[in-house]
Amino acid sequence: MSNKLVFLTKESPVLWRVTFNNPPVNIFGPKTIPQLDEIITAIESDKQLKVVVFDSAIDGFFMTHYDFLSPAEDTTSLPLGPTGMLPWPDLLVRLSRAPAVSIAKIRGRATGCGSELALACDMRFASREKTIMGHFEVGAGIVPGGAPMARLPRIIGRGRAMEVLMGADDIPGDLAERYGYVNRAFPDAELDAFVDSLAKRIATFDKQALSETKRFVDVASLPSDYEIGAEMVVCYDSVGRPETQRRIKLLLDRGLHKSGDVETRLGYHVGQLGKD
Repeated sequence: MSNKLVFLTKESPVLWRVTFNNPPVNIFGPKTIPQLDEIITAIESDKQLKVVVFDSAIDGFFMTHYDFLSPAEDTTSLPLGPTGMLPWPDLLVRLSRAPAVSIAKIRGRATGCGSELALACDMRFASREKTIMGHFEVGAGIVPGGAPMARLPRIIGRGRAMEVLMGADDIPGDLAERYGYVNRAFPDAELDAFVDSLAKRIATFDKQALSETKRFVDVASLPSDYEIGAEMVVCYDSVGRPETQRRIKLLLDRGLHKSGDVETRLGYHVGQLGKD
């Protein structure tokens, strides 16, 4: 199907894979949300599932930013999720709290929405050579909306979170590993084998032991719904500001949303906007 952007593969009853496939650069948007919602609902409710791995079919891009070209009403008209939050943070919260263990296998850019999805997963493993993490949004005048301000300080510490968010630059895979942004970064040739081995190992364990252990880790580590929900509301407001619209237009004029240098070096390009 040409409109299919997220693919679910059930490798076994206990191990699933979710693959993002929105060429050319795996942009996330209002068309993706209902498809991912259907999959998250299945992850939450399946009685046998133990492990789910998120990956990408697009070379160089795990998942990037939100779709700036779609009409705003395509997003604002989407209903609130079961948590009572706006759709994107709702999906992330539900993924974090689902009984199954979630793993992000990152090869390529995981920036903006891609970083937020990865942060909502229980574990993150990356290609050292090919991974770029980060949040460009502040450089474009946007307040990030998928809870990186709530999650990043808990994962990498306040100072490093401020560097990632306020610096709005690209974070390569080796630095992401040193900061704890990802669990580990592997030589690209070793990433698949490691993640496959870990996922299959976890899938042999008792589901109740896995889900109850995860539940207690969640108590100690996950942000509150209030923190997460509030970020998305402020994000919506920030996108409508004239200065933000000016910066987004500059990026679009230079090639945002297209294959090319702006998408592959977005951190660099947002750093040039204030110089114009």
